Amino acid sequence: MATEGFIKYKSDYKYQLAEDYKVMVSIKPTSVLISDYIELDTHGNLLIKKGYAWDGPSGPVKDTHENMRGSIVHDALYQLMREGKLSTRTHRKAADQIFKDICKEDGVSAIRASAYYKALQKFGRPAASPENKKLVCRAPRV
Repeated sequence: MATEGFIKYKSDYKYQLAEDYKVMVSIKPTSVLISDYIELDTHGNLLIKKGYAWDGPSGPVKDTHENMRGSIVHDALYQLMREGKLSTRTHRKAADQIFKDICKEDGVSAIRASAYYKALQKFGRPAASPENKKLVCRAPRV
């Protein structure tokens, strides 16, 4: 549905994917999960589509080339949880571990990647909760 005289948007994003990105993850749902910009099949093939927007690593973590790939995969998996397509109870710990593993693959030290993982385990629950879907804003507000 198109709007006239105003726009609708979601805030809190810094980056937008320029090309589709495919990666194999350890999370293997019982059926294919499809969202506007994310697909996850039963073999763990995760497709994040061109145009996907995300905010990079959260909290006090500085955005670097070494944690950017981990952050997009993690954000996509958490988005599937917020949308109710993946269970937070079953899959949040695995998503956090995937972030840690990708960060290590991309050059983040084992100590720093472990600190990221521990912070996600301690503080990440609200970001995966369906109650925290990104709000749709409107401009102008009137």
